[in-house]
Amino acid sequence: MLEIVDKTHDESRQGEAVAPQAGDTRVYTKKFYIESYGCQMNFNDSEIVASILNKEGFGATRNAEEADLVLLNTCSIREKAEQTVRKRLTEFKKTKKNRPGFLVGVLGCMAERLKAQFLEQEKLVDLVVGPDAYRTLPALIEEAETGQKAINVLLSREETYADISPVRLNSNGVTAFVSIMRGCNNMCAFCVVPFTRGRERSRDQYSIIAEATDLFENGYREVTLLGQNVDSYYFVDEQKDETVTFAGLLEKVAAISPLLRIRFSTSHPKDITDDVLFAMARHENICNYIHLPVQSGSTRILQLMNRTYTREWYMKKVDRIREILPDCGLSTDIITGFCTETEEDHQDTLAVMEYAHYDLAYMFAYSERPGTLAARRYQDDVPEEVKKRRLAEVVALHRRHTLESMQQDVGKTFSVLIEGVSKRSEDDLFGRNDQNKVVVFPKGNHQKGTYVKVKIEACTAGTLLGKVVD
Repeated sequence: MLEIVDKTHDESRQGEAVAPQAGDTRVYTKKFYIESYGCQMNFNDSEIVASILNKEGFGATRNAEEADLVLLNTCSIREKAEQTVRKRLTEFKKTKKNRPGFLVGVLGCMAERLKAQFLEQEKLVDLVVGPDAYRTLPALIEEAETGQKAINVLLSREETYADISPVRLNSNGVTAFVSIMRGCNNMCAFCVVPFTRGRERSRDQYSIIAEATDLFENGYREVTLLGQNVDSYYFVDEQKDETVTFAGLLEKVAAISPLLRIRFSTSHPKDITDDVLFAMARHENICNYIHLPVQSGSTRILQLMNRTYTREWYMKKVDRIREILPDCGLSTDIITGFCTETEEDHQDTLAVMEYAHYDLAYMFAYSERPGTLAARRYQDDVPEEVKKRRLAEVVALHRRHTLESMQQDVGKTFSVLIEGVSKRSEDDLFGRNDQNKVVVFPKGNHQKGTYVKVKIEACTAGTLLGKVVD
């Protein structure tokens, strides 16, 4: 899940290993270990994979040493992400020499992109499974157990895994992801997603509402609706002769209970509508927080990126959000050093940051990905030291903005959903407010999964500090 950060965001964040699900008393004959890298969609996919494997007699373990099957759910968004995964695979390859029957597999975006290289050239894995082929895992595992190399990376125009109930891995029991769609139709020049996850398709509204309802009835108090571009959600209900847009879906999920908080990610600026903003304004339990990636503040660079909007258009969208939702938290993605980016383009990006004053930003230097439109059309011609210098300037400006944003909240009182014990002190609890800011406060007698009112007394650049008030 996303937390407030004041440093360069790394999409290839360290993979997280699964833990057995709380309350699961079933006896499993085999064990699997899975590490997830990259975006929230990957972590949600790992929960789908866990559900499929559980039905085949595999139980989750945190210890790779005792696993019969190791899976890495991978990310291709940056070169560093792929380097991290390749290093881990090399480590597991050494383990295989001393473990007869031990299987290693790659899932996700790298599986789609580097299938032949993993299986044949480097012989790092036993099975390769793309994002739309997880239902075939049991058959692929059987094939790999015979010594054959097993692979399925076929993309689908229909697969949404709507009927599979995800196993909540590493869950805090309070917050959960709910996937509402898969794939992407936007051909942003820098992005591999359309090639690794396929075309856009929306999950039916009934399975989404059922999953969110089940989570609420099992004690969860926040769901994040996930998609590469949630605002383009579109479901045609032929039985009711009804078309459900994202705004309509938000309304339906919000109606489950006023105690269930709703978040969503990610929005494409061109697709988020006034209907969505008004739905957020009508429902107190739809959080006032929007992730609105800008990528660049230069119209020329945005056109090269195929983002389909100008800097002026984007700034007007920010104005509209603030007009309808005055207290809305705003976050973004920023790429520095995209092909042909000049110093003037870079200054345009800094200017848009000054205009929007983001509460949270994920910032990184451009990393060319093979197969993308940018790799085919443009030369990656901005020197690495220039990319890094511009990135450092973007990060420094964002740190100033986040500190200013936090300071403005000192003295205010927020409703906070308690997510657990603070990482820094056993005596403190933490949660997030409506705007997705992390709030830390003394534990007292308060319990995880409940709402409290917290008055903010101090802050850092990344955290609000306060105490519970009546």
